[in-house]
Amino acid sequence: MMNLSSTLTTALRALRVNKMRSVLTMLGIVIGVCAVIVMIAVGTGARMQLEEQNRAMGSNQLLVLPGSSTSGGVRMGGSSMNTLTLSDAEAIRKECPAVEFVAPTYGGVAQAMFNNYNWATSVSGTTSEMFEIREWSLAAGKYFTAQDVNAASKVCIVGQTVVENLFGGSDPVGQAIRIKNIPFKVTGVLNRKGPSPMGQDQDDTIFVPITTAQKKLFGTQLPGLVKVIIVKARSLEEMQTAESQIRDLLRQRHHLRGTQEDDFSVRNITQIMQAAEESSKMMSVLLGSIASVSLMVGGIGIMNIMLVSVTERTREIGIRMAVGAQVWDIRLQFITEAIVLSLAGGITGIAAGIAGAYILSGFAGWKTIITLYSLVISLGFSGLIGVFFGFYPAYRASELNPIDALRYE
Repeated sequence: MMNLSSTLTTALRALRVNKMRSVLTMLGIVIGVCAVIVMIAVGTGARMQLEEQNRAMGSNQLLVLPGSSTSGGVRMGGSSMNTLTLSDAEAIRKECPAVEFVAPTYGGVAQAMFNNYNWATSVSGTTSEMFEIREWSLAAGKYFTAQDVNAASKVCIVGQTVVENLFGGSDPVGQAIRIKNIPFKVTGVLNRKGPSPMGQDQDDTIFVPITTAQKKLFGTQLPGLVKVIIVKARSLEEMQTAESQIRDLLRQRHHLRGTQEDDFSVRNITQIMQAAEESSKMMSVLLGSIASVSLMVGGIGIMNIMLVSVTERTREIGIRMAVGAQVWDIRLQFITEAIVLSLAGGITGIAAGIAGAYILSGFAGWKTIITLYSLVISLGFSGLIGVFFGFYPAYRASELNPIDALRYE
């Protein structure tokens, strides 16, 4: 039986005899491996970007929103009722053990001005606990305090997008800006967060004490009215408990009995973000699976070319059998040729896939991440393709009758 080194040498010699055919045969594997690597890189990059955005939003979050109202038999959209107040938020903080932080919010869009610059941005009235919930640190300055909320102080904290468009390179901390023509002192600048999972610029924002927003900026129809209450549970395991405690407490406070509908809604943001991440993972698998079809097509191409090669080399096979080659010598010969073609195509495809991922990232602006496992899987799969699709031609070659093979013209 031939040893491995001589089998490999003979396989390489046979492939060099028909260089163009060998290159064209490898092309299917090259394209398949390249497609798999690029698709996995795109899917992994998208998933990582989504995870980063979700982390930037904060963890263990619940949103408490006002309910929907009915007018003339027509149900209006969600949050169309004014049912949440500062006292509701304070009650949640004190009476729900599974809740760690509570941040009521009230705000809107307003024009901010500084010297000759102006910028329309989101202005949110809230409390200092908002920054604990969002896990949002400061780049400079300090947060406003509970005393600022109690006194409805005219102080604010600005995001990076506001800094870039309003201050023209000067240090914002300590500066006086005007929001809706009311002067505010900038006490802090937030670190950059980037876009939210919905694509919104989280840095295009100004935070002020919620009482200031209610009394001096936007006004309220009812005393203490808030638009949303953002809640952070003590842990992921206590999310459901916190949700149940909040619902029971607000039904009691809003005097809702029996089968009466809630005049509010509680949404589990963490579950929504986790569902989005799972969908992204499934998309990555789907992209890789679709791209792997190209590998199968490349493998079929190898099998077809190897079958042609068996026909062309029938006389050679007969001579080898006549001088003592065994069945498995012939099989190993053709399997080795198929594996060499597949691995050569796989290595070339890996190089092309890495280059393609970087080009796509540079020109299209998509985030791509190339992982070691995608390279190993692609190369290993291409080798298996060679074994799988090379076996049948090798089997056909080994089953030839030596006498008939020698007579073949």
